[in-house]
Amino acid sequence: MTKTKPASATPRRKNMRGQDREKQIVTEAVRFFAECGFEGQTRELAKRMGISHAVIYRHFDSKEALIERVYEHVYLSRWNPDWEVLLTDRSQPLKDRLKQFYREYANRVFDYDWVRIFVFSGLKSFDLSGRYLTIIKDKVVYPAALEMRHHLNIGDGDETPNTAELELFWALHGSIFYMAIRKFVYNVKVDCDIQQAAENTVEVFFQGAEHSYEKIAASEN
Repeated sequence: MTKTKPASATPRRKNMRGQDREKQIVTEAVRFFAECGFEGQTRELAKRMGISHAVIYRHFDSKEALIERVYEHVYLSRWNPDWEVLLTDRSQPLKDRLKQFYREYANRVFDYDWVRIFVFSGLKSFDLSGRYLTIIKDKVVYPAALEMRHHLNIGDGDETPNTAELELFWALHGSIFYMAIRKFVYNVKVDCDIQQAAENTVEVFFQGAEHSYEKIAASEN
């Protein structure tokens, strides 16, 4: 007599192509690490996915390799190279450039996975946040400070910004990012229009900078 499969048995997951399985693991790992931090174990990730632990290591040599792919997926893939062109496009007023950049940037990073992985990385030995902040320094903070010098006709407009100048733009960047920290880390309700709030922040920053930037630029590092 032919035995029938018990009705309570868990259905076996269909085999997936290697590339599709790898993509699925990365997608699930993003949410897993965003919820649990990097202390979360890959064995638990596999359990959530309904696959064996060995399947993960069939696609990734180590947990660190998986985290590296998470970094590429969450951070590098969301960076828009057009922003670098926008920030240095002197055919547009600098204030308009900064407003457009931060409207778009806030919209892109105001995301549960993005923010929480960034914070967890900063608390652990995985230097994802440090690497990303290097991108921000090189492609946003430093160019923006140079553009402010040009806008205000300070020196030849292309001199190296000093530390105080750079800190001003770090403060601008951080104030916009902090809205996302409040929502996704501190679980504080944020009711405002994020893009409009980013634009308002740039407006206030710019008004203050125009009055005091020359003095700050003349200060020693």
